Amino acid sequence: MKNNSRVLFLSHGGGPMPLLGDPAHDEMLDCLKGIAGQLQKPSAIIVVSAHWEEDIPTITSNAAPDLIYDYYGFPQAAYDITYPCLGAPLLAEQLHASFTRSGIKSKLDPQRGLDHGVFVPLKVMFPEADIPCIQLSLVNTLDPSEHIKMGRAINQLDVDNLLIIGSGFSFHNMKAFFAPETKEARAMNVSFERWLLATCSDKAISESTRTELLTDWVQAPAARYCQPREEHLLPLHVCYGAAQRACLQTFELNILNKKSSMYLW
Repeated sequence: MKNNSRVLFLSHGGGPMPLLGDPAHDEMLDCLKGIAGQLQKPSAIIVVSAHWEEDIPTITSNAAPDLIYDYYGFPQAAYDITYPCLGAPLLAEQLHASFTRSGIKSKLDPQRGLDHGVFVPLKVMFPEADIPCIQLSLVNTLDPSEHIKMGRAINQLDVDNLLIIGSGFSFHNMKAFFAPETKEARAMNVSFERWLLATCSDKAISESTRTELLTDWVQAPAARYCQPREEHLLPLHVCYGAAQRACLQTFELNILNKKSSMYLW
């Protein structure tokens, strides 16, 4: 991965709600637009979304990917969203080859489209849809170390001006989103966010220690309250594997009335 490539972990909010005028996503929209404004326009984007799991890392290789409206019960406007970006079959092949060189079995999927973990944040950040994009799956073992290794394979790509996005959510307890707020719940949310921010941004932490902390993330304060199932956190592990250092910028915000964060390398 060339020096001018960037890596971003973002919290993508609730389904299509960021694109439907929901005020609980206003800070998220402002944050993503601000981040996009400071980035050089990427030559291509690789997105790891929390909403796709396979037995081995799987890469979209469609030249013109469709959208997957993988949400239910929303107004018709949620199913009329368009994002006609091109795919990047050559980049998909290069990533597949990089996984092979790294000793990781992977596969290409020429049929699958882009899910809402991809098109919702990209429509906010790059509304022109003029940047080619591929999506990379999580692995259904949900093994943190495996996802860090996937990121390291991305790091080996000899491609200029890439943007690597891990699209998840630093807080993802569905019951908590709909439950009344309590002091105890807020304290657990804040404690995990503080741990995550320090782990990702503290330059005094060695990379071996940072890797250990992220691999053993369940030992963090209130970890399983904030991430009952870790699929929305693991895109961060891929990002860290790709960047292999402390992040350059942190972004703290409220999404759906929960403390959330994003990280840019």
